Amino acid sequence: MGHALVGGLIRSSWATAEELAVVEPLASARADLVRRFPGVLVTESGVAAESAVLAVKPADAQSGCRTIAGSGCSRVVSIAAGVKIAQLESWLGRGVVVLRAMPNTPAVLGAGASALAGGHSVAEGDFTWAEGVLSSLGVVARLPEYQLDSVTGLSGSGPAYVFLLAEALVDAGVSEGLDREVSRLFAVQTLLGSARLLAESGDSPEVLRAAVTSPGGTTAAGLRVLEAHGFRSAVLEAVAAASVRSRELGRTE
Repeated sequence: MGHALVGGLIRSSWATAEELAVVEPLASARADLVRRFPGVLVTESGVAAESAVLAVKPADAQSGCRTIAGSGCSRVVSIAAGVKIAQLESWLGRGVVVLRAMPNTPAVLGAGASALAGGHSVAEGDFTWAEGVLSSLGVVARLPEYQLDSVTGLSGSGPAYVFLLAEALVDAGVSEGLDREVSRLFAVQTLLGSARLLAESGDSPEVLRAAVTSPGGTTAAGLRVLEAHGFRSAVLEAVAAASVRSRELGRTE
């Protein structure tokens, strides 16, 4: 996700490579960053900065905060999953404005969805800055922190649900006699085209579904089977279970 963020900031012209710095303790990872992003300062130790993004695994969040705290940074947006704003504030110390974001994996293509929450000292300018950073990864929406677990269950885990559906569609095509590569081609394009239609048409999912479903037709037959097997309720329960697990993990950090 850190690579996606650096690439997105440069690609969107939010910043030039020379305006960015990345702190990375692993030598092999530093070498990879230098190769991928010419002009970006890549260093093992902290650098002076006004603003920073904490893009680390949850277990490394405390040490990352210590590095940032020594850099003179005045505001931070964290994408460390499950680490609460209050915990980050305690690690960063007084005077550092803290925001927390929950992006998802399509961010690597600039097609992500990020929820953004702010601590008690966050001003409008801080939100604007963080939204500018995160918009390089896709869409951004402000939410209270307590709703980030729900976002995790929906969009954070959501790509896995879509990939599972893609797997099932490919297997279904094969079971109906299609070559696997042909089945994959049609399954992937169906998902891509349907998502674009939903995003660009302005119509609701219900309207678009109805438009495909002729009374007594093939789609109606397929939907009847999905509903009989609890497809809709399974999705609802999956999002709920992932949201609950996110809350549990947050309490253990």
